[in-house]
Amino acid sequence: MVTIDEIRRAKRAMGPATVLAIGTANPSNCYDQKVPIPIIFFVSLIMNIKLNLDQKSKRDFYLTEEILKRNPNICEYNAPSLNIRQEIMTVEVPKLGKEAAEKAINEWGQSKSKITHLVFCTTSGVDIPRADYQLTKLLGLESSVKRFMMYQQGCFGGGTALQLDKDIAENNKSARVLVVCSELANLVCFRSPYGTELDVLLVFATQTLLLNSKNTITGELSEAGLIVHIHKDNSLLISKNIEKILVEAFQTLNISDWNSIFWVSHPGGPAILDQIELKLGLKLEKLKASRNLLSDYGNMASACVFFVLDEMRKTSIREGLGTTGEGLEWGVLFGFGSALTIEAIVLRS
Repeated sequence: MVTIDEIRRAKRAMGPATVLAIGTANPSNCYDQKVPIPIIFFVSLIMNIKLNLDQKSKRDFYLTEEILKRNPNICEYNAPSLNIRQEIMTVEVPKLGKEAAEKAINEWGQSKSKITHLVFCTTSGVDIPRADYQLTKLLGLESSVKRFMMYQQGCFGGGTALQLDKDIAENNKSARVLVVCSELANLVCFRSPYGTELDVLLVFATQTLLLNSKNTITGELSEAGLIVHIHKDNSLLISKNIEKILVEAFQTLNISDWNSIFWVSHPGGPAILDQIELKLGLKLEKLKASRNLLSDYGNMASACVFFVLDEMRKTSIREGLGTTGEGLEWGVLFGFGSALTIEAIVLRS
């Protein structure tokens, strides 16, 4: 007679959660930072100040002059504009989610009917029916797809979504999990500066809309496009310093040289990356992918880590390295958020 334990074991996957494909999308409005744009004077000021901070000369924005003219409260300091921002995000967040998800599904090369779970993460707006439901309709997914919605996670949300993804994939045989992180950051944060509040200009100049979509498989590894296995996850507060978090995460692997692993770090700003390098004695090239992401797009909240992972694997392939983790076997993904909260995930390429 079959036991309950045998039934449960039969439902679980035999291998690690594995990233098979990544798709990314950005807004269609791209502004040249070298040319003052006519939206409103402070946007031009943001762009010109930004030139001193970034090597790149362009930025992707959702907002346009037409949108701001129709909704002037978005521009005015402390004017009520939550309703109109919410109305826009309700439509646009899942729409751009679809764009990135389709790229991931195309790279995966399988039918979207095989997707069994959807994890959707955003800090941009809250809605009922939720963004995961809207995306399911836009993609034409099966009604049987199990959906998980994560609102208001902040910048560490990409790591949290990946942690949930790992648990789903490894506890459901033949699971195919689509993970979507979609952020309309410049719409959420955009406003006029007040007086000499230049720090606001600098902060909001780094905000961009982003979307990252990932497809994950467990057990059967016959599908093409293997990127990394998700080995272990830790969700901790900053009260345990970053080195202690690393020691705990890698203790079973006997790894203590942090220059011997690849790094997928949320690039919230130059100061965060500088402090990681300083505290851990990292070589400059270890955070190159994160710095490139920050330069190309700015801080894109929860999806940053997926853009970094995508940048790293493409560079590794282009340079003919042995793994998608810059030729290294083991790596770490760090998501940093408010409080401060850290999501630390061990990856194996």
